[in-house]
Amino acid sequence: MDERRPGRGRAPHRRSVALDRRFGSARDPRRGRRHPHRERRRRHRPLRERRLRAAADARLRPAGEDRLTIEVRACRPEEVARGLRPIFHFFGSTPSEDALTMFDRLMPPGRLHAAFEDGDAVGGAGVFPLELTVPGGRVHAAGVTVVGVLPSHRRRGILRELMRAQLDDVHERAEPVACLWASEATIYGRFGYGMASLAGEIDLARDRSLYAQPFEPRGRVRLVDHDEALELVPPVHERVARETPGMAARSRDWWELRALADPEWRRRGGGEMVRAVLEVDGEPEAYALYRLHPAFEHFASVGRTNVIEALAVSAQATAEIWRFLFDVDWMSRIEAHLLPVDHPLFFLLAEPRLMRFTLTDALWVRV
Repeated sequence: MDERRPGRGRAPHRRSVALDRRFGSARDPRRGRRHPHRERRRRHRPLRERRLRAAADARLRPAGEDRLTIEVRACRPEEVARGLRPIFHFFGSTPSEDALTMFDRLMPPGRLHAAFEDGDAVGGAGVFPLELTVPGGRVHAAGVTVVGVLPSHRRRGILRELMRAQLDDVHERAEPVACLWASEATIYGRFGYGMASLAGEIDLARDRSLYAQPFEPRGRVRLVDHDEALELVPPVHERVARETPGMAARSRDWWELRALADPEWRRRGGGEMVRAVLEVDGEPEAYALYRLHPAFEHFASVGRTNVIEALAVSAQATAEIWRFLFDVDWMSRIEAHLLPVDHPLFFLLAEPRLMRFTLTDALWVRV
C-alpha cells in the first residue's frame, strides 16, 4: 500500500551541473549532492552582466596573490646586505659588519635569493653548501638558512616564490638534498620538506647529576682560547660527524666565523663562550663549548651552565666531559639543547628522569 500523499511523489533524480564548468556541484551534507536547482540562484551568476561583467577568472584569483610587482632573484654581491635585512628584522637588528663578513665567506655568490619591491628586499632565503652525513657516506647538501619575509608583506605568496626559486637553483646545482632547522615547524612541509630527525633539551639540577656507576677520569680538561680551540676542536668533531647521520662537515671558516665565534648578540645575558678540551695521553678526545649565566638569590647561587655543544669520540670521553660540565662551581643548573634522543646521559646518570628531557623536531630534509 502506497502511503505517500498525492502530489508528493519523489522527483526523478537529476545530476546537478554547475554553471561554472571549472567546478562540480558542491556536496550536500545530508544526501551527498546539492539541491539540483541551487546552482541556478542569482548569487552564482557573474558579478556584472554583459560588457561590464568581470573576466572569467577575476573572482578566482589565488588567495594571497599580490597585485604589486615582486621580483624574486639571486642577490648580486652588492645586494647581500639588503637581502639579509628581512630575516635580521626578526632578531631586532640589521646585519653587522661581522655578520656580513661571515656570510661573504660562507655563502657563495648566487646562493642568497631575495624578493625585491621597488628596489627594496622584502624577503630572503639563502643556502650554505654542506657535506651532509647520511647512511653510507656523505652527500652534497643545500643548508637552507635566513628565510624570512617582512611582516608588511605577509600572505602575498612571496615565501612560495622564494622557495621555488631556491629549489630550482638546488636542482640545477645537482645537490641531492636540501636540509634546514625549522624555526616554525608548520611552514616547510608545504615545500616538500619532512622531519628527518628528533632532538632533545635538558634542564638538570646540578645536585642531581650523580652518575649511576663509580667513575674514574683518565684525561685532563683544559680551558683554551679561540685560536687554540681552532686547532684542537675540529678533529674531534670530524671523527664524530663522519659516523653520525644528520651531521655536517665544517670548514675552517665555519669554525672560525660560526661555531667558535662569540659575538655579543649570541650571549643573551650570559658570559663569554668557554672552550674546554679533554685530552687523553696528550690527544684531544672531547670538547665542550659552554656559557655561564651567574645569578644569586638570597645569597644562594641560582646560576646555570648553558652547554652550546659537547662531543666526544668514546664512551669514556663522553662521561668525562659531561662530568666536568656538571661540576662547574657556582652553577645550580645545567641546560643543553639539540641532544640526540639516544644520548649516553640516559645511561650515565643515576636519575636520568630528572633531566627533564624535552623532545623536539630537529633536521628537516627534502630529497
